[in-house]
Amino acid sequence: MPMPVFEEYEPAGDCGCQGCAQRRRALARARAIPLRDGGHPAARGARRALVLATAAGVVLGGGATAAAVAAVPAAGPLTADDPPGSPQGGRAPLHGPKAGQPGAPGAPGVPGAVRRIDRTTIINRAKLWLDAKVPYSMTEYWTDGYRQDCSGYVSMAWNLGTNEWTGSLDKFATRIGKDDLLPGDMLLFHNPADPSKGSHVVLFGGWADATRKHYIAYEQTKPTTRRLATPYGYWTNSAKYLPYRFNGVTGGITPDAPAPGPQPATPTAFPGAAKFGPGLSNEHIERLGRMLVDRGGFRFYPKGPAKKWTEADRLATQAFQRAQGWTGADADGLPGAETWRLLVERQGKDIPPSVTGAPGPGGVRAYPGASVFRLGSSHEAVAALGRRLVAKGFGTYYTSGPGPRWGEADRRNVEAFQRAQGWRGAAANGYPGPETWRRLFA
Repeated sequence: MPMPVFEEYEPAGDCGCQGCAQRRRALARARAIPLRDGGHPAARGARRALVLATAAGVVLGGGATAAAVAAVPAAGPLTADDPPGSPQGGRAPLHGPKAGQPGAPGAPGVPGAVRRIDRTTIINRAKLWLDAKVPYSMTEYWTDGYRQDCSGYVSMAWNLGTNEWTGSLDKFATRIGKDDLLPGDMLLFHNPADPSKGSHVVLFGGWADATRKHYIAYEQTKPTTRRLATPYGYWTNSAKYLPYRFNGVTGGITPDAPAPGPQPATPTAFPGAAKFGPGLSNEHIERLGRMLVDRGGFRFYPKGPAKKWTEADRLATQAFQRAQGWTGADADGLPGAETWRLLVERQGKDIPPSVTGAPGPGGVRAYPGASVFRLGSSHEAVAALGRRLVAKGFGTYYTSGPGPRWGEADRRNVEAFQRAQGWRGAAANGYPGPETWRRLFA
């Protein structure tokens, strides 16, 4: 399966006058109204009145808007055990608390009393904020009553009825393994020692590639809600992101029980040499490609493995055979019983990366290593990197070239590309790593 193209998320440069701002707010809130089952029942009518009054305020000069905002019930204060300074806010009822507004009583979520919800509904609810481009905020609340931060977003998608935070969401869920992840589950990192350092949560939307090294993440982050192909488990602190399944998801906490009787297992026996070669098309060829990708053959499959035999399959198979030290007829690119066994049982040596950084047979240039990108270093891969940056619109800092010698212009152009991916800090230092390289050349 091919890697989805990266999507950039930039705030819109709309007109800032009061009339245009009111129109945008009215439109965004009107789009959020279909989320009817979230929030307190008494507040739903007030929210509808808010939308109508906001739209009317565009015509009447905005006087009705302020009255409608005041009509929205404020929620109660945080519970006593909420830790102060939580970067995504603490546990709170819907629609509160709001700065400067007196709080009305409200109860925090009860982990044991969760609403049943199916996975399709979870993802559809997540898409509501994505479509409305809900701005990120740790203190503001969207029209459905949920706080506009990462934990509020998951609380909304799961229809919890309260705003939770990274320190409480796991009470509504059960820990699962990576291989059990399904759309609607979450990946959670909570740092109890200092929640402001890295704590974050995202919704799992499905795997983005056959190797399960990237997944589609729905998340609430600056500047607005986004959907993005993301390394497993996340860009930073990846080892600390833990997969969880919501206790109320339809189908239960664990996978559904298998049907009675023997279940077909994935065949491990070699299907025979007659299944592989030019002109053939079958599921065994696609499985061969997936196993080769998993063993280092990604560069041979720029569009992903397929059922039809191609030259990419032969070259990737040959690269794996040669990695075992085989030569001649033993490395002809056609899988035999021993090649198949090593792949199925995950034995033998992986396909090594390209040493020179030159394009592979599939058109994907292999990462040449970090040592190539140091001040004064000269390498053909530096020039190739520069040409790729220019082709993608990130050659602003080149006054001439690009050339094979690494310099500050290269670093600044790479940094601009990394920041366009939404990366910050050490992830956007201008020095290309394997993921930067993959995005440029894959």
